[in-house]
Amino acid sequence: MIRHVVFFSSRDADDIDRIVDGLSMLSAIPSLRHFEVSRNRSDDRFSNDVDVIVYAEFDDEESLKAYRAHQIYQDCIDIVRPLRELRIAADFWSPGQA
Repeated sequence: MIRHVVFFSSRDADDIDRIVDGLSMLSAIPSLRHFEVSRNRSDDRFSNDVDVIVYAEFDDEESLKAYRAHQIYQDCIDIVRPLRELRIAADFWSPGQA
């Protein structure tokens, strides 16, 4: 299983809900095993740079590639990219997988 985590910051705080709504479209992509999107609820005293988090799980590399190739993924990019300042993504495998 592959875990996919993406952190976003908004250019304008007024756009955070629009970013969440745009990213929520991704839940309709069939190759997902699990999907969540949420505002950052952390009140960290050192850094509050992250506004929105996406967490997704995929069965394998092929599922992740299918997710990224899906038209909904591109539609989401078209909505979210102009609204975001920062995007940091990480993919990691469950223990025992390479």
